[in-house]
Amino acid sequence: MKSIGEVAAQFGLPTHVLRHWEAEGLLTPARAGDRRRYSDTDLYRVAAILISKEAGLGLADIRTMLATRSAPARHEVMEDHRERLRARIARAQAALDMLEGGLECHHDDIMTCPHFQGLLADRLQP
Repeated sequence: MKSIGEVAAQFGLPTHVLRHWEAEGLLTPARAGDRRRYSDTDLYRVAAILISKEAGLGLADIRTMLATRSAPARHEVMEDHRERLRARIARAQAALDMLEGGLECHHDDIMTCPHFQGLLADRLQP
């Protein structure tokens, strides 16, 4: 079992974040008197929360995903998040492609570069 300070340090978080996640129903650490004690299971939950947040999920969505006790219901929630994440990844990949293409351009005015314009052509379609 770890203290809130140990868990916060392990994940590079301020302790108030762990308290907030507890208040939001994402974590339920054991108590030893008034002190929180985090188990290995809690540490996996913190890792899942962090990865989910980094992927753009909100706390309410993360709570639903982690709290759902029925595998089919959880899969439904996760499939929805997966599709939204795939769409975000596609948008991020398009932005990365544009930046990498811009780095290949040697025009003083990047907007006159045919290669760069080609990278933007999909956005011009109605």
